[in-house]
This record gives sequence, structure tokens and C-alpha cells, in this order.
Amino acid sequence: MDVFESMVLALGGNAIIPEEGTGTIHEQIEITRSTARQLVDVVRNGTQLIVTHGNGPVVGNIVIRNEAARDIVPPMPLDICGADSQGGLGYMIQQVFSNELEKAGLPRTVVTVITQVVVDAEDPAFLKPTKPIGPFYSKSTAENVAAEKGWVVVEDAGRGYRRVVPSPRPLEIVEAQVIRELVHAGRIVVAVGGGGIPVVRDPDGSLRGVEAVIDKDLASSVLAREQGVEAFVIVTAVPKVALSFGKPDQVDVDLMSVSEAARYLEAGEFPPGSMGPKIRSAIEFLEGGGKEVIIASYREIALAIQGKAGTRIVPGST
Repeated sequence: MDVFESMVLALGGNAIIPEEGTGTIHEQIEITRSTARQLVDVVRNGTQLIVTHGNGPVVGNIVIRNEAARDIVPPMPLDICGADSQGGLGYMIQQVFSNELEKAGLPRTVVTVITQVVVDAEDPAFLKPTKPIGPFYSKSTAENVAAEKGWVVVEDAGRGYRRVVPSPRPLEIVEAQVIRELVHAGRIVVAVGGGGIPVVRDPDGSLRGVEAVIDKDLASSVLAREQGVEAFVIVTAVPKVALSFGKPDQVDVDLMSVSEAARYLEAGEFPPGSMGPKIRSAIEFLEGGGKEVIIASYREIALAIQGKAGTRIVPGST
């Protein structure tokens, strides 16, 4: 197994609640336990570990509950929904990881940091929302909800109409220094859940939550660069990065230079709604001084870190 001094490991939302799964908390715990067991040797080897995670299915469910109970309980804005999902998922992850490390004879404190991520109030994404979230509506209900709440609602792949929200680029992790201090004190930190809570800085310097969703991989890349870690591991639902994905000539990639990754991204090999943000976040991490990016399935994390599975992206040009 490669031994990295420090690592950010980003768990995709679908790596916690897979599409083929039931979505129950018991299933989430079992999948998270499997992930934790694969990371025992990483911790044993002394790697400073930060875990980030997606929240797509979970925050969507919170929004659905918001809407279902809106006549009984005042609905919360999206930034609060994101914070709720960070707290719930963070609690589960830190408890499961702590238990597995204790069983392995490696008692360590795992702590969740509810993380705010600064975005630009003038980001063009606010003028063109693209991220679907929450329940599906009929056309007539969607029109009424959009008029009532000022939402942007669009048809989603023929399945109905959904609200779309902005997905601005992450710029800064507000709690970066706290995370750094915890890591240096030997803690395993869970942070930047769901891409972090999107906030903007007002002219007086104060922070204010905004209705948006930040891409988890891009935010994790910002965190990884700010923390100066060696390795950035992106855990997803597919075993490797692929060229011509889903086509007869699909080719799985074992190793790719950052320059190759940039060329393939520019050529449209990686769609913006799936692998694109992962490759972009990998490029930004490596160009910022990172040593290695690994993209792998949640079933093969340990093997990928050993170089026996997944896709590795490294500095350099080819």
C-alpha cells in the first residue's frame, strides 16, 4: 500500500446511498462501515486523513420533507437543509469510523466540522441555475410553485418538473484553520459535507447563507489544496475513469497525466453532470501542488490506494 503523509478522501453521495439501494439508514451505515474498514490500514500507517462526502440523495430528501410538511412546519432555506445533512451524515460517518478503528486497536477521535464554503455573489451560476434538487412536480404544480416561491423549475429527463438551483464555484473553506489544527492534533476530520454550506461575504465582511448547492468534488479539491495534502481520493460508483463511457468502444483508464486529463476534459470526454467535476477537481488539485489523485469505486478503496484498482492521475504531461 502506498503511504501518503496526508490525504483527503471524498465519498460521493451515491457511495453512501447507491442508486440500486434502499436508502435506509441501516444500509447507509453498512456501506460506511465497509468504507471505514478499507481505511484502517491507511490510519495505521500514519496518514493524516480528512473525509469529505456528498449529500445529494439526503439533502434532496430533506427538501422533500420540507415541502410535504410546509403547511405544518415552516420550511427551511436550502443552506439550512445543507447544514442539516452535514450534521446527520457527519454523525453517522464519525461514529462508524470511530467504532471500526476501536475494533482494530486504533482508537482515534473522529470529529465532524460543519463547514461553510465561500462563493462569489456575482458568480454567473446564480443567473443560470442548473442543479436539480427536491421532488418532482406535475407541470401545473411546478408553474404554481415557481410563481409562489420565485424558483426556477425545469423538466427533468421526462420524469416531471424539478426545482433547479445555482451551483457556484467554491473559493474558500471558512473553517480551514480549525480543520488544520484538528488534523495536526491527530484527529480524523469529517468536513465539507455536500460541498459545504454556500455562503457569501457581505461588504461588512459578515457571512450569509445563499440558496445554492456546491459541487462536492470541487469543494474537496479546494480543501485539499488549502490543507496541502499529498493525495486526493475521489470515491464514486464506477470502478475507473473511462473514455467513450457507455459506448461500444469504451476504454477504462488505469493511469493518466494531468495534461492528458485536461485534454480529454476539453474534448468533452467527461460530461459536466457526472465525471466532469471530478476530473476538473483533480486537475486543480494537481496543478496546485498535489502529488496524486485516485478515482475509484467505493467497493475498491483499499485496492485503489495500493495501486491495484481505480484510476490514478499524476502530475506531468504526455
